[in-house]
Amino acid sequence: MFYYVLKFVLLGPVLRLLFRPRIEGLEHVPAEGGAIVAGNHLSFSDHFLMPAILKRRITFLAKAEYFTGRGPKGRLTAFFFRGAGQIPVDRSGKEAGKAAIREGLGVLGKDELLGIYPEGTRSLDGRLYKGKVGVAVMAITAGVPVVPCAMVGTFEIQPPGQKVPRIKRVTIRFGEPLDFSRYAGLENEKAAVRAVTDEIMYEILALSGQEYVDRYAADVKAEQETDRAKAGRVKDRPAKKFPRPRR
Repeated sequence: MFYYVLKFVLLGPVLRLLFRPRIEGLEHVPAEGGAIVAGNHLSFSDHFLMPAILKRRITFLAKAEYFTGRGPKGRLTAFFFRGAGQIPVDRSGKEAGKAAIREGLGVLGKDELLGIYPEGTRSLDGRLYKGKVGVAVMAITAGVPVVPCAMVGTFEIQPPGQKVPRIKRVTIRFGEPLDFSRYAGLENEKAAVRAVTDEIMYEILALSGQEYVDRYAADVKAEQETDRAKAGRVKDRPAKKFPRPRR
């Protein structure tokens, strides 16, 4: 119930008024039955803008940190995500991917819409990064279509680190549903799920016009954090003192 209050009363009308989203290809989202909407992920605002314009309810697999925050902001975020029916997924450990797939298949099994960001995390710099294969495993296992989606302009309104989004018009594009029934029974084949994932990412790329990076965003983020930590240690290291030369 709270989901529809947010969508139609509290949040949805405000978002549509402020950001005036251009919506393209909405007719490609199935009116009924299970389906996956797979999109790029440029901004925290994506969590709100896409559901606000869809006619159907959509459930996202959200990182568990959104549900465990402390302080007023953390509690408000957790309240929103729980009320909106989003599913927390622990992204740490070897079983994280399997848990996400189980939760996603549960949503699809109820003939509902499942929202997925195949990159697994927000883009660092506005580019599109390599997709993880969980989206392919779910699409093949459940036998559902995948609707590619591109958020355009959300990185500019709220890049990483910016708490309050800028008020600027954005575009949300949906592509034609992708049918992967030819891969039925191959959800455990690495080559098959990689091929399906890459096809999905290519369609998102065509819709968004982003630059593509053939690396996982999480790996690049980890490298950057390591580099920053090393730079900080070098900066904090006391400068060596050399003896003055004798005259």
